[in-house]
Amino acid sequence: MVTDDTAVSHPLAKPEEREQTEVGNYFVANYPPFSFWKPEYKSAVEEVLDKPAPSDVPLGVYFHIPFCRKRCHFCYFRVYTDKNAAEIRAYIDAGIREYEIMAEKAYLKGRKPHFVYFGGGTPSYLSVDQLQDLTDRMKAIQPWDEAVEVAFECEPGTLTEKKLEKIREIGVTRLSLGVENFDDHILELNGRAHRGKEIERAYHAAKALDFPQINIDLIAGMMDETEDNWKRVVEKAISLDPECVTIYQMEVPFNTTIYKQMKETGKLTAPVADWQTKRRWVEYAFDEFEKAGYGVSSAYTVVKNPDKVKFVYRDSLWEGADLLPLGVASFGILGDVHYQNQADVGPYMTALDNGESPIFRAYHTNGEERLVREFILRLKLGRVKPSYYEKKYGVNVLERFAQPLGYLKSEGFITLEDDGIVLSRDGLLQVDRLLHDFFLPQHRDARYT
Repeated sequence: MVTDDTAVSHPLAKPEEREQTEVGNYFVANYPPFSFWKPEYKSAVEEVLDKPAPSDVPLGVYFHIPFCRKRCHFCYFRVYTDKNAAEIRAYIDAGIREYEIMAEKAYLKGRKPHFVYFGGGTPSYLSVDQLQDLTDRMKAIQPWDEAVEVAFECEPGTLTEKKLEKIREIGVTRLSLGVENFDDHILELNGRAHRGKEIERAYHAAKALDFPQINIDLIAGMMDETEDNWKRVVEKAISLDPECVTIYQMEVPFNTTIYKQMKETGKLTAPVADWQTKRRWVEYAFDEFEKAGYGVSSAYTVVKNPDKVKFVYRDSLWEGADLLPLGVASFGILGDVHYQNQADVGPYMTALDNGESPIFRAYHTNGEERLVREFILRLKLGRVKPSYYEKKYGVNVLERFAQPLGYLKSEGFITLEDDGIVLSRDGLLQVDRLLHDFFLPQHRDARYT
């Protein structure tokens, strides 16, 4: 949780003045906040599905694989660590059944995915046969021949050469390795299943298969992480020479193991680095990657070749693409309606077995909410063009957001250039907490829910 005060603490601030990491979600993943999505709005999804298929809106497909070898202590996603092969097979069958039903709806019928994303959980937890079965059946419903990106999240310890060969064969173009850290002690303490040797083995095997993009995920500020360790992490990541690296700042959402331990012991501050330290570490990483020839492409990413490395899933979704969510707890957007499936595998599969919709909650956005959503999400890229919003929404964002933009400018977080709102490095490193100033008044109280 971040305080409402958006002033930046002086780097030499006394310890008690530093922004300690408290419980809550710092990262802005969507807008309006998820707490406004309600079961009573589910009918809005059906209304969209009955509309004719649009010809000018890209379609993405997200499939949630909720299985893991272990649950990380900082994880807040819907995952299961106790499912056997038969249960996994039944889950895949349910997801395909959901896909078949949705693909026949008027709004989706005849459309092909512009991008496909496998997230989790751990998609690479699936066996080679399960991966082949799942993707063959998905392609039979909506062919991937027009997909420009197929992204796939991996836990390094689940990867073998044979499995990587299959992942490459099924058409994955963007392989994302959840590395987080290279130190075995820190990986174990934070609940990660893999170890350093598995990272190297998986990475080099993937590199040999010539995936178009290999991404490495890192987390700054994990439990027991030190300055020296972070410098070694950055050095190691650079030496691997991946196409892109994603760097997150550690946070502690409510339904995590770390939070449960804090609650049991009555602690308010999480046992991870404070926000100033995390921002400083990410800044150090950005500087080192830039020295190595990378460019900073967003608040979380560095890329080696911006002409080659694209984030189709992210950019399409932020610009208004449709996203069909499949599987337990998955969320997406069709038309102007956000929605999420049942959050537990039992109710999700029971609904499909009974011929019912597995949708749990939804939210129908209005024009102003869509403007705010696209503006704040694209600010994470570090630069936005007011003319883009003038053309798309008929709104002068410099006037519409004059007050928060004026404040950010006065604090040195942004500069205003010819047709450009540009975040400074300081602004980029803490952009998520700055975005809340652009929320509509009715959404601000729920920012950390």
